Amino acid sequence: MRPKTDDRRADRHLTHQSQGVRDQATPGVHSKDMTHVTDAMTTLFGHRPDGSHLLLAALVLASTVALAAMAAVHAWRARRHSNDPPPKDPGTSDPAPDGAAGPADGAGGGSGAGETVLWRMRTTVRDAPGSLAALCLVIARFRIDILTLQTHPLAEGTVDEFLLRAPASLPAQELTGQIEAAGGTATWIERADTHDLVDTPTRVLSLATRTALDAAELPLALRQLLGRCTIHSLPAVSVTGRPTGQSAPVEGVLEETAMRLRDPSGGVISVERPYLPFTPTEFARARALVELDARLGPRVPRSTDILTLPEGNEITMRRADRGDLAAARAMHDRCSPDTLGLRYHGPVGDADRYLNHLLSPRFGRTLAVQTASGKLVALGHLLWDGDETEVALLVEDDWQRRGIGSELLGRLVQLAEEAGCDSVYAVTQSRNTGMVAAMRALGLPLDYQIEEGTLVITARLSAVAAEPTGATGATGERTARPSDGRTVRPSGPAEGARR
Repeated sequence: MRPKTDDRRADRHLTHQSQGVRDQATPGVHSKDMTHVTDAMTTLFGHRPDGSHLLLAALVLASTVALAAMAAVHAWRARRHSNDPPPKDPGTSDPAPDGAAGPADGAGGGSGAGETVLWRMRTTVRDAPGSLAALCLVIARFRIDILTLQTHPLAEGTVDEFLLRAPASLPAQELTGQIEAAGGTATWIERADTHDLVDTPTRVLSLATRTALDAAELPLALRQLLGRCTIHSLPAVSVTGRPTGQSAPVEGVLEETAMRLRDPSGGVISVERPYLPFTPTEFARARALVELDARLGPRVPRSTDILTLPEGNEITMRRADRGDLAAARAMHDRCSPDTLGLRYHGPVGDADRYLNHLLSPRFGRTLAVQTASGKLVALGHLLWDGDETEVALLVEDDWQRRGIGSELLGRLVQLAEEAGCDSVYAVTQSRNTGMVAAMRALGLPLDYQIEEGTLVITARLSAVAAEPTGATGATGERTARPSDGRTVRPSGPAEGARR
């Protein structure tokens, strides 16, 4: 393996910050010289006859002023040139091959004082001393700052992953071309944002904490850990009770752009990233998150909100899981066939198995509404569907048209936004006016698609306003203010608050 630490130490002189520190150290040398000269003159003066004291004192004062002025000039020059690139050592040569010269002065990188952008770049290099240094020389010529660097060892070679702050005028193709000329292969680059500034250990610990608190976080944590990827939870048994044949060994399977991990709740978690192969390091991190989830077992946050309906009745809204299966089945039995048909688009042959799937944290999040007596009267589901997210509602007949469905839907959309989803969609029927009205009440851009009587409504979450929907009281507690006159009294921590 190449000595990565030595490469980084050798390349530190390439950064502008190191050059500034070296230049700033210069005034300290002149200050020491001034002290030595003054001490020598003071010693000399102590042996002079009394009649020369005034003349010698004047000489001391004049010398001190002159040396102080020289130190000030050196300090000013050091500050003026602190951002200059380091001088090229005699005898050094450009590591790029013939015909692959760096950018001309003022081209591509600009002055470095203008607008900058963040890039995330990966490239594979030979596992040999100096390979990383060659890349850093190219990056320095473009006046790019290396903010973070990760190394992913391979069987042959190493994947170096950079987070870069580059001049906005620099084309990505120009940078990647020079990187490959300096020895990088399979180079990939994409725009990054400020979230990528969090260092990898901190981000992994944060994802592990979220996964430990909520089993529904595992698919989301994997997506944030691995970047843009598609994640599917494939159950071992279908909702009809038939085996699906989905399985994976305990250690998982890595196949370049896809990995398969054993789901602790049964089945397989499939992760695909066609545009960029996974490294063994990323595979090990994903396995560690799945193992953490398996060791902790089923878990759901137990925060609740108490809502007061217009007629004065109080209901409780909370997270639900498979422990609520019996109560959910009892609510099914109280619902009319027409209500169940609108929700499931047809008859439900085996509600137990269907609800067991919907209530699993592995496939999404479920909110339940129960009365003061503990009876379950409504369910709202946020379901992970690969790159997309589905919302679904079921409200018992006697509790419909009281604003419960709209409140459920609004909270599901909030959870989807916190999870980083770009949009949510609802599959219903054209005659389900209640669901259509609830989607329109979100105040988001909607897309409608109708196919053979089935209506698909997609809401784009990127248009969600940044302002909070509630006011903050004197105690700092947030009080929700629904538009239909209901009041909400939080009785626990905010659900899903992470940012």
